Amino acid sequence: MARPRQTLVSLEDTPYYHCCSRVVRKAFLCGFDKSTGENFEHRREWVDSRILELATIFAIDICAYVVMSNHLHVVLKVDADKVKQWSDKEVLTQWHKGFKGTLLTHKYLKEEDLNQLELQTVNECITEYRQRLIDISWFMRSLSEPIARMANKEDKCTGRFWEGRFKSQALLDEAAVLACMAYVDLNPVRAKMAATPETSDYTSIQRRINSAIKGEQPAELLPFVGNERLNMPNGLMFSVKDYIILVEDTGRIIREDKRGAISSSSQDILNRLNIPAENWLKITTEFGTLFKGAVGALPALTEYCEHLDRKRRQGAANCQRWMCA
Repeated sequence: MARPRQTLVSLEDTPYYHCCSRVVRKAFLCGFDKSTGENFEHRREWVDSRILELATIFAIDICAYVVMSNHLHVVLKVDADKVKQWSDKEVLTQWHKGFKGTLLTHKYLKEEDLNQLELQTVNECITEYRQRLIDISWFMRSLSEPIARMANKEDKCTGRFWEGRFKSQALLDEAAVLACMAYVDLNPVRAKMAATPETSDYTSIQRRINSAIKGEQPAELLPFVGNERLNMPNGLMFSVKDYIILVEDTGRIIREDKRGAISSSSQDILNRLNIPAENWLKITTEFGTLFKGAVGALPALTEYCEHLDRKRRQGAANCQRWMCA
């Protein structure tokens, strides 16, 4: 039985979550279907654009994403501090970027006169919107529903486009986050849809590589900010260069037609994460099958389960086996 979403999300333990949505019947509704000869590749562009658009609305950062032919992955970071710092007007402005709001919320932003009851109603809306803007379920719902409507309109049909629930799992430490990101970024290479990360369309790694060539980082994605230090900006540990090399090294190894090896810079990252190279290759090729629940070192997994009042540490054996040296 599927667990209620509130029993899977604990911002007290981690802001990082891996989410996956699949289309119904695992059909090729977002790519080229060889069995029918129909091409729905343009729908992957719809999904890609929508993911990046939502990053400008929600207080949720995109760490990694990939849009495949019949499913998508996103690694998200919930920025609860950001939404707390937004003023009431900023909350409404963000919400109106993607949603209609109400007549009263629009009047409030225009600074039109409102009576006491109307102000109370607006304040209730602001409280609700502030919470929704850090809600993973609202993010995924806002991603899937417009795509489903567009696809059904194009197909001249009704009914489900996506499976009823998206899957989500907490990423409890730095190693889990980086391993999951690499797993997501390497999906097209593993599926033999692309030869290299830089030729993997509709992926975060392609965006990062294209920006890195210009000496930049993509504004749509959570940046890499280097090693931990005082006044640390919001972002991912390590340098973007090191991460790209790590993904490229891993991609070469998992391709059958390429001879590859973990470089010294990539080995330095794995040493810091306390993950042996053999474990890293296993995790980044089989993350989805190895880990069904939260991912991280055992102490972090134990705390996560305690905070959510869960008696059983799902996946503890695989976390202990593969996430530690």
